[in-house]
Amino acid sequence: MRVYFAGPLFCEAERVFNLRLAEKLEAKGYEVFLPQRDGVESEKPPYNEMANDEFQKTIFELDRDQTLQADIFLFVLDGRVPDEGACVELGLAYGQKHLLQQDKLLIGLHTDIRGTFPRGKLNAMINGALDCTKGNEEELIAEIEAFRGARKASV
Repeated sequence: MRVYFAGPLFCEAERVFNLRLAEKLEAKGYEVFLPQRDGVESEKPPYNEMANDEFQKTIFELDRDQTLQADIFLFVLDGRVPDEGACVELGLAYGQKHLLQQDKLLIGLHTDIRGTFPRGKLNAMINGALDCTKGNEEELIAEIEAFRGARKASV
């Protein structure tokens, strides 16, 4: 079962957290696409030789395709506001699920205590696109395992 791992990945703390959680999922048998590890890396060939426009397009196309190929879209929502690139990816996954009636889990992990919206920690458009949001890794993994179990039972 394929997992697309969306969220912030721009500081060491974010990258370490993401990698650790991805490894926990992989230990349970999931195939995880983690953009910081598996995506376009600017220092490595052929990406280091691309013009900026081509580089940006390559990032978009790879992440788009991986989002659409995943069975599970995992969005780490922590931070002052959710990562804007991950919000676009969520929109792609939501559109695919609802327009094409695909069986796909859209799940958020939100451990951050900050909230900026009336009556909720998240923007209603983000919250509404997710099937559920969990507050810790244990709950998140349990929900992902339940989805995998339900999918196996229906086949």
